Amino acid sequence: MAPLIEVRNLTKTYQLGEVTVRALQGVTLAIERGSFVAVMGPSGSGKSTFMNLLGCLDRPTSGRYLLDGVPVETLDRDQLAEIRNRKIGFIFQTFNLLPRMTAFENVELPLLYKSAETPNAAALAQRMLAAVGLAGRESSLPSQLSGGQQQRVAIARALINRPEILLADEPTGQLDTHTGAEIMEIFVRLHRDRGITVLLVTHSDEIAAYAERIIGFRDGRVVSDEPVGIAAGLLNGQREREAREGAR
Repeated sequence: MAPLIEVRNLTKTYQLGEVTVRALQGVTLAIERGSFVAVMGPSGSGKSTFMNLLGCLDRPTSGRYLLDGVPVETLDRDQLAEIRNRKIGFIFQTFNLLPRMTAFENVELPLLYKSAETPNAAALAQRMLAAVGLAGRESSLPSQLSGGQQQRVAIARALINRPEILLADEPTGQLDTHTGAEIMEIFVRLHRDRGITVLLVTHSDEIAAYAERIIGFRDGRVVSDEPVGIAAGLLNGQREREAREGAR
């Protein structure tokens, strides 16, 4: 079976004035359907650029991106929007909830962008909120919810169209340790029970340990790609070496 996601020699270059920024430099990898993958690396390593390309929010400068066998770089704007709405759910560090809309309205919002009306849309939005532990908070505004609750609303919103892929960029970055662990348990449950492919960007070893595989980025290149047990050891060893070098 072909991988769900496959990139070949993927590059992304930005021009900032007279400065050329090579955000990605020849990334090649594959991600199987139903995987749980963490993407790690220091600031400026290319990990967020990589996730934006996977989410069809940007186009590569060169290289190929096959999503379920379809070459994404050949698709037009409307086709990319359809993929984002139908196949991919996005979760961000800053939640990105509309402040004047209730939790229920925020979750239901993606259904309004569908070309056809969704039967029982209201019941579906309520089920999504219940699935993330927010039954009874449908009428709450974001300002009336904690950070963890707001992220739960964002997860429910990402799930409303039943995506195959969840892309999460630092989903616990603004949360305390306990709340972050609760959010990660939701991701684990979605991956285990629904078979959703989860890719998350994180700086945290503890958060990455929830995944099955860790891909490490540095200077726009993949520098490590290991199962979690092996990857955790490599990351710890790398940090120890950097600490020793910094102490010299």
